[in-house]
Amino acid sequence: MKSTIKKRTWKAIYRLLDRVSPIDYDCGKLCGAACCTCADTNGDDMEMGIYLYPGEHKIHNKKDNWLDWTVEDAAEFEFPDSWNGPVYFVRCKTPPVCPREKRPLQCRTYPLAPYLTEDGFLQMVYNDEELPYSCPLIEEQIPLNDDFVKATYTVWSHLIRDPLIYDLVDMDSRARDEAEEDF
Repeated sequence: MKSTIKKRTWKAIYRLLDRVSPIDYDCGKLCGAACCTCADTNGDDMEMGIYLYPGEHKIHNKKDNWLDWTVEDAAEFEFPDSWNGPVYFVRCKTPPVCPREKRPLQCRTYPLAPYLTEDGFLQMVYNDEELPYSCPLIEEQIPLNDDFVKATYTVWSHLIRDPLIYDLVDMDSRARDEAEEDF
């Protein structure tokens, strides 16, 4: 699986997202860094992690001592058919403390997620994945900083130019549509 996104583009994306935050302070203070600690509401370790997007692994060092890495076959998970070969999963070993400038994209853009309308227009929506924790930003509908929303939109506008990432966002968007129809 080969991404069209170059290492220098990933670095520029990270730099852009380094300058913004969902709110004016560390949102982890609202929830005890629930998304970082990988623990459920009882405090039990969930062994959770996140996947890196195609090409994102280029800017991470597998020898960094703050991340556990696993390499999985994309066919064994719910990824688009266009995804084949290795998918990199990472898990923070030092929650809730991590080098913020090295956080993966999913950490940088949460609680927003990209959504493609059926006409192919990009929108930012709240991430509505079922998770073992709740995010106060979503649950309490805390307004997000405009610069964060704009930067996140800009990043995803560039990322969906990669066919692999476009396929994932489209797949997730159609799943979101189906879930709304069932609701």
